[in-house]
Amino acid sequence: MKVSVIIPALNEEQMLPRLLDSIKAQDFDDYEMIVADAHSKDRTREIAIAAGCRVVDGGPPAAGRNAGAAAALGEFLFFLDADVVLPPGFIRNVYDEMRDRYIDLATCEIRPLSDYRLDRIIHRMMNLAVLLNLWIDPKAFGFCIFVTKRLFERVGGFDETIYVAEDNDFVKRASMFRALRYLNSAYIMVSIRRFEKEGRFTYMKKGIKLNLYRAFKGEIRNDEVVKYEFDAFNKPESPEDLNLLDTIEKHLIKAEEKSRRFSRRVQKQNSAAAAGIRQFQPSLDEYAHLVKELDEYLGGKEQRKLRDFFRPRRSSAQS
Repeated sequence: MKVSVIIPALNEEQMLPRLLDSIKAQDFDDYEMIVADAHSKDRTREIAIAAGCRVVDGGPPAAGRNAGAAAALGEFLFFLDADVVLPPGFIRNVYDEMRDRYIDLATCEIRPLSDYRLDRIIHRMMNLAVLLNLWIDPKAFGFCIFVTKRLFERVGGFDETIYVAEDNDFVKRASMFRALRYLNSAYIMVSIRRFEKEGRFTYMKKGIKLNLYRAFKGEIRNDEVVKYEFDAFNKPESPEDLNLLDTIEKHLIKAEEKSRRFSRRVQKQNSAAAAGIRQFQPSLDEYAHLVKELDEYLGGKEQRKLRDFFRPRRSSAQS
């Protein structure tokens, strides 16, 4: 067996079929699919079995990935999440490039399953962060880690005592033996459901906070830094959750939708008629104050928060 595709899952009956269909449509046959199910209450197991997956008992993501790896027969372990989709040729491209370049640990470009320009920009920033840190602080997303089984076993798998960012910890430890590489031949499509649930800028802020905490204080082993939910992606947003970053995001999305409507109208009308519908074109001035507010917000309040967060606490004896 050449490749074992390992998918930790919990209540993924909505997303899992799309991933499994994209795997079965690949031009590569020597693989197996393993779903590490964390005792789902929906049809996740039934869907996985019907698609020809091997199903093992999972748990939180680290435990699920370890359980899948323990059952795997493949030379290479491809760790994915249930909410990604593989483009055509993905498995073959990753396998061939890792073999040709003698790579034991790899990740690749991520692209959003979204048409919004804002989402594409955010994902380009995320990809750039991975590239810039390859030699300094290597990290990769848990839904996009490819590793040889021999290296996985040498490292000891994912640390199940880590509450969140166990994927980055695994890559960090594994890269001490074999360098993390960024693949040239493949990319993966990623759901934006976390963006939709938490808010795009809020999600980015949380990622920055996690990385700063790990850099200065070590791995996160409890929920004091952030609250993590394995599933529950479909919970509605709180109507009271209208802070500045959420407001800016809503305006940017609205501006993009308005711009699209304008572009479609322009394409349908000749230049003379298009002049008569310019009121549909979003004005940049309308959103200029949002950029200023965002800069002030991040430049002042957030910086003070970070300084306070990492400032050593004084004991009662010291005071």
